[in-house]
Amino acid sequence: MITIEIPPSILIEPEIVERAVAVALNHQAVEDDADLTVVLTDDEQLQDLNREFRDIDAPTDVLSFPASESDPETGRRYLGDVLISVQRAEEQAAAGGHPLEAELQLLVVHGVLHLLGHDHAEDKDKLRMWAAQAQILARLGLANIKISE
Repeated sequence: MITIEIPPSILIEPEIVERAVAVALNHQAVEDDADLTVVLTDDEQLQDLNREFRDIDAPTDVLSFPASESDPETGRRYLGDVLISVQRAEEQAAAGGHPLEAELQLLVVHGVLHLLGHDHAEDKDKLRMWAAQAQILARLGLANIKISE
């Protein structure tokens, strides 16, 4: 199950987020028995979390918190949480010349890949992650979206 939290002030259709998650999970061959949460929020919350968990006192576009737990009652895996700053996504979409919905899908895909163990700290890992992102974005019809460094 994909849980999506969008405050009423953010006018984004949850289906956009859900589709990006589903395509990313399918691309990574994750079974349908996995759950995760995506939260669309603001710079303030992302800055607070970035400071608390990464010792970086600045907002960021997306943070992932892998869990890799199982629900004892259902046996379903809980992959973790992805939080996205819509403010940051709006700025990046404008800079990239594409719609906010496309930027949000990119950030969702990026966050889900982190939940699944992808990283971009090392060059070889970054190449693998960026290739996966590009393939997933192509499946979403967003092959022209530039993946920022």
